[in-house]
Amino acid sequence: MEKRLLFFCLLLLSCYLGWGQSSELKNIQASLPKIKDSLRYVDALNRMATLLYEKNADSTFYYTRMARDIAERHHYERGKADAMNNLGIFFDIKGNFQLALKYYNEGYTGYKKMVDSVNSVQALMNIAMVYQEMGKDDKAIQRYDQAFRQARQLRTDSIRSLVIYNYLLSYPARFSRDSTRYYINVAKQIAAKYKDKRTLVAIDQLIADDLISHGKRAEGLALLEQTIATAIDQKLYYVSMDMHIDIAQQLEKTDPEKSVAYYSQALAIAEHNDYLFYSEILTRKLFEFYDTRGDHAMAGNYSKKLIDIHDKEAKLNNQSGIDYIDYALKDEQVKALEGRYMYQVALTILSCIAFLLAVFMIISIRKHLRRSKQQNNQMKEALSALEQSQADNTRMLRIVAHDLRNPMGGIYSVTSMMLEETDRPEEDQIMLDLIKTSSQHSLELVDNLLQLQFSSEELNKEPVDIAEMLRYCVSLLNSKAAAKEQQLSLEVIPAVVAASREKLWRVISNLIANAIKFSPSGTRINVKMMQKEHDIRIVVKDEGIGIPPEMSEKIFDLFTEAKRPGTAGEQPFGMGLAISKQIVEAHKGRIWFENNEARGTTFIVDLPFS
Repeated sequence: MEKRLLFFCLLLLSCYLGWGQSSELKNIQASLPKIKDSLRYVDALNRMATLLYEKNADSTFYYTRMARDIAERHHYERGKADAMNNLGIFFDIKGNFQLALKYYNEGYTGYKKMVDSVNSVQALMNIAMVYQEMGKDDKAIQRYDQAFRQARQLRTDSIRSLVIYNYLLSYPARFSRDSTRYYINVAKQIAAKYKDKRTLVAIDQLIADDLISHGKRAEGLALLEQTIATAIDQKLYYVSMDMHIDIAQQLEKTDPEKSVAYYSQALAIAEHNDYLFYSEILTRKLFEFYDTRGDHAMAGNYSKKLIDIHDKEAKLNNQSGIDYIDYALKDEQVKALEGRYMYQVALTILSCIAFLLAVFMIISIRKHLRRSKQQNNQMKEALSALEQSQADNTRMLRIVAHDLRNPMGGIYSVTSMMLEETDRPEEDQIMLDLIKTSSQHSLELVDNLLQLQFSSEELNKEPVDIAEMLRYCVSLLNSKAAAKEQQLSLEVIPAVVAASREKLWRVISNLIANAIKFSPSGTRINVKMMQKEHDIRIVVKDEGIGIPPEMSEKIFDLFTEAKRPGTAGEQPFGMGLAISKQIVEAHKGRIWFENNEARGTTFIVDLPFS
């Protein structure tokens, strides 16, 4: 029942707040023949449709359909949006939730285009309540949250009281006790500001339910009784329906006689005002009560009333002559035809454009075909020249690097000998140490440059004992690891691979040296060798600083920017891994890395083995 009250309380808002329904309806009906302006006429029809749904839903449909037709002829967007909203009301009353959602959503889209924030919030609330009626609570809460946020940003806050009220009544568990009290107070202040009697009465019902649910049953029931009396006194009969059902349900177990009295009072009001929807619900409640008690005479009376109500509903539906489902289907068919027509027009235009473009392209292709042949010849010549230039540059680079090696080696040797002399001043020793370090780095750079740009055909392959090579590399680099208090461990198996001994040694040396360079003191570096089905796998695992994701795609690039100093400030050149990759791929192998789960990196090399 609460869902229906939420829905009906909201719908009375329409475009403007106003609750004097009977007098307002009479005034509109009287003024309708005098309205000459088509847009004002549409607004009047839509307002009448909104006010009539309690008495006769078919009248709501009739006036809404008329308003929509006129609004579409005059391209009156607001009139169309209001009509869509009223169609949503109509189909919701009829219990067709899918069509109700369709028209509510079209109304919401129209309001959004017009930047009508108030009615957009209202439409969102309508959609939320339909989803709630369908049992789709996730979607209902999503729309309520959206309406709740937007209502706070409105300059005119009249709609906010209804958003708060409906959300609290629909999903009280979404709010803490303090939040519930706060929002009830906010809604009450807004309703009082706009003299909104219906919402004020409805909020009192909300307060009563809150008291009952938090242990103040007597106080809550008293307030609920007072709220019902206020609603009847103000002739808010439709609003009082759900309040009667609310209190009757609260009293069913504790005071069944009083519960039946409220059901009976509500039924009398519903019958007097011709509320067939509530008449059926209340009659069923009373039938179930007397049937459970075994009072078959009274149960039979209410059973007969139920049959009379169903007969009356069927008679009204037959008399109305409105096939509203057929209307919705035709509405969709008209839209589909309009869309198909626009599609065909667009397709014709596009076909003409495509034909002209095809003619133009054929002419252009014929013109450019000759040019492309000439350009291809020129590109071949340029590519040949570029390849020759690259080969010359590579050869020159190797010559320069080779010639630089001897003087750099001499500088390194001389400075090493000078540093061994004990009587040199400390300042000289610092300068000599800097020269030695720089010459050492230069030698490493020269060695790297000499390794660049080679192919598999240039490799001088021979049988290489991989286990022996790994032992040699580890023994050479043990002192370097010991200087950083690191421990090198090695696991090998017997295996011989056809490879370039010098090139492969450089790969292994690079990987182990990098592990030492980028690992902190006191860590362990594991070098392991294993045999796969067709490969020999070499694994170098460290506990270092790892490789961040943003550098992972660049570390194997030549002259990469993904360079970092070692944990002890070691100088990076950024070419070692690129050279290693060239060497491994020249051996028809594969090299890659994986970041360890805890810390550090594992580099893996697979070499073909037979």
